[in-house]
Amino acid sequence: MEPVRVLIADDQPLVREGLRATLAPAQDLRIVGEACDGLEAVRLAHATRPGVVLMDIRMPGLDGLEATERLCGPDGVPGVRIIMLTMFDQDEHVFGALRAGASGFLLKDVPAEKIVEAVRVVAAGDALLAPAVTRRLIAEFARRPTVTPGAASALDGLTARETDVFKLLVRGYGNEEIARMLSLGESTVKSHVQHLYQKLGVRDRVQLVIHAYECGLLRPGVAAASAERRN
Repeated sequence: MEPVRVLIADDQPLVREGLRATLAPAQDLRIVGEACDGLEAVRLAHATRPGVVLMDIRMPGLDGLEATERLCGPDGVPGVRIIMLTMFDQDEHVFGALRAGASGFLLKDVPAEKIVEAVRVVAAGDALLAPAVTRRLIAEFARRPTVTPGAASALDGLTARETDVFKLLVRGYGNEEIARMLSLGESTVKSHVQHLYQKLGVRDRVQLVIHAYECGLLRPGVAAASAERRN
């Protein structure tokens, strides 16, 4: 199996050096570039085609949020997964980054082994959110008084079984649990999940949860416990 190609983007040389030292010993990961700002991150991502980008939110010029929007947009890098690097307490862009296409957040002060694990998790197609970030995401929707216009209509294109899977998925259940609860094969559940991604135009489970809040399928507080159970 080919190593996961990783691009590091952070404006602080010491942070880049630390991330490089952390990831380099992992034989299943390969660092393909380092960027000091968002513009360089976008340029290098197009040139090196990484599977995962470790992206700092706050960088001079083009910040990590806009760089993520460009990389995950129609003219971006197909299949790229973005992990946002953050100090959390200083950042006000959690929701915007996830909507832009980020697959999760990683706190800069986490242990080294957590960084390697995070890259592997995201590269495998899963999403990654710390419980504190999950709470913040839920709080964001608690402040929103209405359903996002047009979001609910997207559910009309789902089959009844896809809707059943969607409701369980966004409440934090894994594929194996959903298969057992709906008396389906796990491969069938995985197929339904891929159909949900395609029909709703999302990249991963985090964005499915966001969509569920926006269309009114979830309410703040309903998914909090299960979301944190899985993080």
